[in-house]
Amino acid sequence: MSIFLFGVSHRSAPVSVLERLAISDDARPKLVDALLETPQISEVMIVSTCNRVEIYAVVDAFHPALEAVGAVIGEHSGMTVNQMTSHAYVRYSEAAVEHLFTVAAGLDSMVVGEQQILGQIRAAYASADENSSAGRVLHELAQQALRVGKRVHSETGIDRAGASVVSVALERAKALLGTRGEPGTIDSAVVLGAGAMGGLAAAHLARDGVTELRVVNRTTEKAEHLAANVAKNHGVRASAVPMSGLAGALADADVLVSCTGTVGSLVTVGEVHSALAARTQSTPLVICDLGLPRNVDPAAARLPGVHIVDIEGLRGDGATQAAAADTAAARDIVAGELADYLTHQRQAEVTPTVTALRQRAAEMVEAEIMRLETKLPGLDDPQRDEVAKAVRRVVDKLLHAPTVRVKQLASTPQGDHYAEALRELFELTPGAAESVSAPETGLPGELRARGDR
Repeated sequence: MSIFLFGVSHRSAPVSVLERLAISDDARPKLVDALLETPQISEVMIVSTCNRVEIYAVVDAFHPALEAVGAVIGEHSGMTVNQMTSHAYVRYSEAAVEHLFTVAAGLDSMVVGEQQILGQIRAAYASADENSSAGRVLHELAQQALRVGKRVHSETGIDRAGASVVSVALERAKALLGTRGEPGTIDSAVVLGAGAMGGLAAAHLARDGVTELRVVNRTTEKAEHLAANVAKNHGVRASAVPMSGLAGALADADVLVSCTGTVGSLVTVGEVHSALAARTQSTPLVICDLGLPRNVDPAAARLPGVHIVDIEGLRGDGATQAAAADTAAARDIVAGELADYLTHQRQAEVTPTVTALRQRAAEMVEAEIMRLETKLPGLDDPQRDEVAKAVRRVVDKLLHAPTVRVKQLASTPQGDHYAEALRELFELTPGAAESVSAPETGLPGELRARGDR
């Protein structure tokens, strides 16, 4: 069994493609079920964020898995295999593991070193656990990836600036609001979406000194909850607004930050036009559309006095890069953790073979002792015990060196060949050792406690 990855991200595809391949929370269970129904796939975890969609699967073989995933995702997105492959990346085995560790470290993020990806991987893992689509392999992989991410953030300064897609977008908004090359201020803002990204946007705005904040969400209770938290924690005047009041809220706002996973435009050109008609100030309206798919009709950018900052426009922004030394240190951590993970996995894979070999030897010893008793019935108990101990010592000594050595060799590249040689030489059919194959029954407490995404 090997790890298979099919993915698209801001590095490989334009936003228009990311939108078509985006997987909402509502669509995730259906896609997971469809993938697990294929005989080639036994475990699945889907990571879907504002700038990446990645499917991690445990598979028997590469090409059948690629065909199965391509068929399911093609039906979901309405894209042909050729359309997808020109923008997608596929990783297998060690390369797939290395990619997830790199993502968890924030090295593959649009804003290098941002911490939000850890919460998004944690949410993907929690969803896979809840849907029973993560077995032993993905449990170990996801938990190790989260450890890698935490190590990178605690042992390097890669996130020293605390930058994120939200913070970079807001800096761009302040530049657009400014005059004569000086950044402007955001006095009034609207946040569309009350999830993790909405909460992050609200916190950034509050720390930047916004005086009035309105939270708009399809579920009014969630909007009220976020607004209350912002008011309590930051002393900002914050209130919840129903979706029907969005245009009115925009009428006197400097910035709209939109970050929901809803499919289709939530903010139409008509609503933006109505907001502009009701405005009393002459400052522009800056819309930070960070949703995937996009939440705002792109045509709104053609209205006078409206600027749209989206994922596409943030590519290559200098504020998204971390210091070279911190990036190098993070890559060293990823490389070390990858080597340790692969060593552990290779050793775990050889354990059933070693167990089967020792079991075969034990069965042969018992058979020979029984045969000896029939040939020498006059042996008394002490003599019989001494003979049995001697035979077992000889067998244990003969097996000790090869079993220790095969475990050592298993940690090297192509190490599985040595276990395969043992199975062939001794005609072994190893069953999975219980300690190796038993999946974990749930998430660690710390992971269950944090449901952020």
